[in-house]
Amino acid sequence: MFTKREYLDNDLNKLLDNPKFYQYYEELINTNKTTNLTRIIDLDSVYYKHFYDSIILTKHLSTENKTLLDVGAGAGFPSIPIKIIDNTIEITIIDSLNKRIKFLATLIDKLLLNKVNLIHGRAEELSKINKFDKVTSRAVARLNILVELTLPFVRVGGYFVAYKSLNYEEELLEAKNGIKTLGGSVEKIVKYDISKDEKRTLIFIKKIKETNDKYPRVYGKIKKSPL
Repeated sequence: MFTKREYLDNDLNKLLDNPKFYQYYEELINTNKTTNLTRIIDLDSVYYKHFYDSIILTKHLSTENKTLLDVGAGAGFPSIPIKIIDNTIEITIIDSLNKRIKFLATLIDKLLLNKVNLIHGRAEELSKINKFDKVTSRAVARLNILVELTLPFVRVGGYFVAYKSLNYEEELLEAKNGIKTLGGSVEKIVKYDISKDEKRTLIFIKKIKETNDKYPRVYGKIKKSPL
């Protein structure tokens, strides 16, 4: 089993004892032999750089916020570890690569998770009637691009939560206009450790007003000319 790191949040360390995380690890590593899902493969690194990093958000999830959209989840981070911790949350995952969606479908069956919706596609293709309590994204794009792929799908009063490195200030400055244009407001920034040498950041952007229906634009326009 993984080596617990007592200098980190002990409550979260205990949550990692859930046997579903080891099932997740085995499925991830076995599939990774033929399908490129992650460069991180040793047990401790997967547990802390993927699982622990993902479930940090459970410390900040309100019990009333029960729908979560994960944009570009890849191998399921952060949404599947969050789902393992609280199976009452309804998760929707969208990813542009079908091989990842197929992996997640198999994983969900093996972990006996319910209320997980998988979509093969791009975030900007989602119906604008879809609104979620929280939208997450981890290691997908710079923040000035991400906000247009996420905030339109957050209900007013909900949050987009971006997982970022400790060096987030430049990205946040770049995204300032886009956040305002899309109806968001930065509420708080949470800094945390995943190792003695690695610090990371959660950026909580609250949806304070509805987004104009013209957003999100097609991805090419978002990337070429971020708000």
